[in-house]
Parts: sequence; structure tokens; C-alpha cells
Amino acid sequence: MAIDVASGFRLEWPITEDLVTLRAAVRAFGTGAGLADRRLTDLVIAASEAAAKVLEHGGHGFLIAWSDPGGVSLEIVDATGVLTMAYLTVDPDPDPLAGRGVAFWLMRQLCDEISLDGSDGITRLHLRFHYRVRRNGDRRLPV
Repeated sequence: MAIDVASGFRLEWPITEDLVTLRAAVRAFGTGAGLADRRLTDLVIAASEAAAKVLEHGGHGFLIAWSDPGGVSLEIVDATGVLTMAYLTVDPDPDPLAGRGVAFWLMRQLCDEISLDGSDGITRLHLRFHYRVRRNGDRRLPV
């Protein structure tokens, strides 16, 4: 299933314990935005990991997804502001068996850009996936 995002549609989804439904919504959005294969999977995994981190740290909020000619963006809004820059500055090579730092390391591997803004007490984690143009220039494709 795909969501038609050509008209500038923005998906907004609450972050709840039902991550399966959130992943399905993000997958449908990503498909409609033109992502496929590995890049679509990257989008879904990054969204799920980010939402799980919000829940793990007692937060609540929502996910916003949109696309533009340059790519697809996700903004994970943590209304309680529990996520901080400290989470993005974790060990560059975490031990997956240690259980800490792996989610943000993984998000950094999957996304082309990642940033965090908590200037107003609400944390906004921005994840970006770029498009590239085919040689014939007729279609957007994920990198």
C-alpha cells in the first residue's frame, strides 16, 4: 500500500506502544514518496528506532513525515523533551551486546542527515533521506 504524497501530503502519527502500526504508516508514506527496497527499509527502521527511544525514556509525542524534491524527512517530536544531544554523541562504534547507544548509532548509519533541536523544551529529532536523479532525469530515486 502507498500513500499519494505528490500533493505535499504530510503524515502525522502519534507515538504509542503500537509500533507495528507506526511502521506500516511510515512504509506506506515512503512507498508513496518513491522510496523502495533498501532505502524504504532504512526509513522504516529509523522511524521505529526513534519512536522506541521516545517511549523507552518515558516520553510521548508524534512522528511527522513529508517529502520534497530533495528527499524524505521524518521529524520525531518528543513532547516531554527527554531526548537530548547526549543521545546523538554516543560511542561511534557501540557494542551491540551492551544495549546502549546502538539505536542512535543505527539511525546515523541509515540516514543521510540527523539533527536534534530541543530549544523550546520539546525535542525534535529530524531524520533525512536524500533522493538522487537518474541519468535520464525522468524520475526521483533513493540514493
